[in-house]
Amino acid sequence: MHIKIQGGTARNGEPPLCHTCRRAIVARGSRLRDEIVWCDALDTRITYPVSFCTTYVNRQHPSLHEMEDIAWVLRTDARRRQVGFVQAKTLKWHERHVLDED
Repeated sequence: MHIKIQGGTARNGEPPLCHTCRRAIVARGSRLRDEIVWCDALDTRITYPVSFCTTYVNRQHPSLHEMEDIAWVLRTDARRRQVGFVQAKTLKWHERHVLDED
C-alpha cells in the first residue's frame, strides 16, 4: 500500500520546482553550485531549493495562449445552414473569444 502525505518533508535529491517553472529564469555555471534563480512571479532572486510554491506554473504544460492557437472552434453559418469546426488561428482577431491570461 502506498500512502502520499501532503505537505510533508521534501524528498532528498528531488530537483527544485524552479527548474520546471514557467516563471523562473535559471542560469547555471560550470560548477554544480553555480546557479542563479530569478522568480518573475515574486520579482526576486531565490537562494534556496524550492519544494512548494503557490505561484508554480509547469513549463511543460502549454500556456493559455498556446492552447487557444491550437483549439478548434465550432462555428455556425446560418446562410448556408452549415455547422463545423475551424482552427482558431484561421479566425480574425475580432471573431475570436480571447481568454485572459491567469
